[in-house]
Amino acid sequence: MTKKYEIVLQYIQDLSVEIPSAETFVYSREFISKYTLGINITTKTLKNKMIEVTTKLNYKRPNETKKNSHFEISYSTVIKLIDEKINKEELEKLLLCDLQIEVYPKLEKIFINLIKDSGFPELKLEKKVDFEKLYEQRLN
Repeated sequence: MTKKYEIVLQYIQDLSVEIPSAETFVYSREFISKYTLGINITTKTLKNKMIEVTTKLNYKRPNETKKNSHFEISYSTVIKLIDEKINKEELEKLLLCDLQIEVYPKLEKIFINLIKDSGFPELKLEKKVDFEKLYEQRLN
């Protein structure tokens, strides 16, 4: 299978760590294992057959209180389409699945290191993100 896109550039668009106080930090360290990872993918069409794909990750406690920390990153990837005859369904799969499988390991490493360096060295994301499965669930 020939690749239908090439990555032109990748960058951290936005980064946020919110730990409002020492009390929040201590509370968050106790409950960090209860936090969940959220993923949101948005796209923006650019000129010259290019598309900006922003993958946003957030790591927070599902039932937030004032004592919770919050971690978020927006990571943008600009791709150029090589295949001009790509249909809408193929393009959607390419952006939401294929591209994510390629860029997510780097993004996850950056995000985990950010959280660990923020004072949570014991953090481990137990579940690996299966973009193929998420894409299939989205279709059903």
